[in-house]
Amino acid sequence: MDKNRFKNILKKFSKQKVMVIGDMVADEYILGMTSRVSREAPVLILKYDSQTVLPGCGANAVNNIHSLGGTVFPVGIVGDDDMGRKLIALLKEKGIDTEGIVSDEGRLTPTKTRILAGGSNTTKQQVIRIDRENSNIANKKIEERLLKIFNGMSKMMDAILVSDYGLGTISEKILNRINRLAKSGKKVITVDSRFDILKYRHITAATPNTEEVEFALNTTLNGNNINKYGRKILNQIKSDGLLITRGKEGMTLFERNGGITDIDVYGTDQVADVTGAGDTVISAFTLALCSDASMKEAARIANYAGGIVVMKSGTATVTIEEIKNAIESETLALITNT
Repeated sequence: MDKNRFKNILKKFSKQKVMVIGDMVADEYILGMTSRVSREAPVLILKYDSQTVLPGCGANAVNNIHSLGGTVFPVGIVGDDDMGRKLIALLKEKGIDTEGIVSDEGRLTPTKTRILAGGSNTTKQQVIRIDRENSNIANKKIEERLLKIFNGMSKMMDAILVSDYGLGTISEKILNRINRLAKSGKKVITVDSRFDILKYRHITAATPNTEEVEFALNTTLNGNNINKYGRKILNQIKSDGLLITRGKEGMTLFERNGGITDIDVYGTDQVADVTGAGDTVISAFTLALCSDASMKEAARIANYAGGIVVMKSGTATVTIEEIKNAIESETLALITNT
């Protein structure tokens, strides 16, 4: 591994402009202290401690691009509600341009509320998650506004990152527009799609996890068939690359030229929290591809980013310095083991 080559790629992150189009979600964390068992039902009573709201899903990808030094332009929808206003305020506080986020008064801002419980001297653990979602496609007026923003701003971007969680932002019209731009080959276009990966065409790369591949192909993945099914998706969507994230198994990269590369998980497999790890992976992957990295180099950088972020609690981000430190430490380990 040429660590200087990787560092040169990372240096270019700050020059990249990335549009993130997709589902902007609020991740809410409510922390409580375990008190006693309720007399009403066999459940714990929690004494409220604190509440935090963080950018989630597409908004988490926005946050990660920003944390990694790129210039990011989010395009999506929030409701005209308290959580939508909080989400926009969080991004604005970081200096992120939110003009591409449209407020829809008839829509609920998707919110994932996680309840965490624990004692005063213990790590709080998630006990339940409550999802408030609206998966209906946006109305025609909102859809046209998003298309206008996309058409106007995409010309100024180095890459388009699509964060499609099935929450109504990526309509058929918007999907078709993304596919037409992808076919032109003028932009790096990466896709993270929870349910509809097979609808995308001619993109640079997609980054599904194991479960998303299984859902798309109605199958079960294992070490014996992953190459077959990874290649099947790659060929069907006509992408240049496909990076399957496999949890403790690491990642597998498929390239149009026929290459298949397995990448071992970076760091420990004793993860703290996988929340939002896929958003971090595609953010680092996209920035690397914009920065003249090969598909393999971009996947390696994404693997570092993913390995770092799962060691953090909650929806989190990584920085350039953290990835640089990971490169240094792994290089040292390789030298030591030689």
